[in-house]
Amino acid sequence: MKKEPIDIKYLTVNEVDARWGLTITTVGFQHIDPQTVYPPEIHPSGYYFNPDKGRVLHEYQLVYVTHGEGKFRSEHVRLANISAGTVFMLFPGEWHSYRPNKNSGWSEYWIGFSGSYIEQLVLNGFFTVDDPIFNIGIKESVVEVFERIAEQAKRERIGYQQLISGAATYILGQVYSIRRNREFGNKSIENLVNRARLIMRENLHSDLSPEQVAASLNIGYSWFRRVFKQYTGLAPVQYMIQLKIQKAKEMLMDPSLSVKEIAFNLNFNSIYHFSNLFRTKNGISPSEFRNMTLGKPQKK
Repeated sequence: MKKEPIDIKYLTVNEVDARWGLTITTVGFQHIDPQTVYPPEIHPSGYYFNPDKGRVLHEYQLVYVTHGEGKFRSEHVRLANISAGTVFMLFPGEWHSYRPNKNSGWSEYWIGFSGSYIEQLVLNGFFTVDDPIFNIGIKESVVEVFERIAEQAKRERIGYQQLISGAATYILGQVYSIRRNREFGNKSIENLVNRARLIMRENLHSDLSPEQVAASLNIGYSWFRRVFKQYTGLAPVQYMIQLKIQKAKEMLMDPSLSVKEIAFNLNFNSIYHFSNLFRTKNGISPSEFRNMTLGKPQKK
C-alpha cells in the first residue's frame, strides 16, 4: 500500500494519561516534493508556522528526516544542515525554525510529547537545547515504531496513550544510544573496552586491580580510565565493584553459602567492607536481600 504524502494526528490527553509521566500530543508524517510550499497549510494554528519567522512550542517534538535535505536553526543553534537520517528535537519555550531545501524536498516523521519523564531526561542532560541534532542514519526499526504509534493513535483504544508513550520512549532510547555509540566510531577503542570488561568478569574472584587490567592490555592507566569511563559511564573500579555486587546477589540465592563465604569468595577485604558496599549500592544488607529474595520473613 502506498503511503499517503501527509498523515497527521493530534491527540487528546486526560488526567489519567497525564499521571503516566509521558503523553503523546501529536504524531505524523509528511512528504514534501521539491519546489513546493512548506509547511502545507493543513496544521492547526498552534502548530502551523512560517519558516522565515519560526515559532515556539509548548511541548517537545522529535522530527526524523528520512529523505531529502534542509536547514534547522534555533535560539541555541545558528544554522545547521539537515540530511536524510537526521533527528532533531524541539524544546518547549525554545524558538526554532526548519525547512527542506527547495531542490530536494524531504520526508519527515515526528512525534510531540510532554510529561515528567522527558523533563527528567532533559534535567539530567540526556537531551539539551544547545545540542538537539542527532545523525542516526536511516533506521527501518525506528521508522516502524513511528508508524506503529500513528496506527495506535488512529484507533484511540482505551490505554493507547500508555502504549504509544512506551514506543516513544523506545525511540528516545534508540536516538540516544545510536548517538553515544557513534561518538566512539573508533573500533579499536570499542574492542579495547570490551576486552577490559571481559578480563574483569573473568577475574571477579581475584584481587585484580584496574591498574593491572590496563597493564594486561599494554596501555597506561590514566588514558584507560578516561576512555573506559567515557564509554561505560563508570570508572573501572566502580565497574568492577558493580560486577562483584551483581555476582554476590546471584550467590546469595544459594542458602548453603554464608555471607562471610561470599565476601571471601569475591575477595573483599572483610565481611564488613562487603556488607557496607552492598548496603550502599542496594539500600539493604546482604542478609536482608537474601531473606527478601528467598521469601523469608524479616526480623522485627
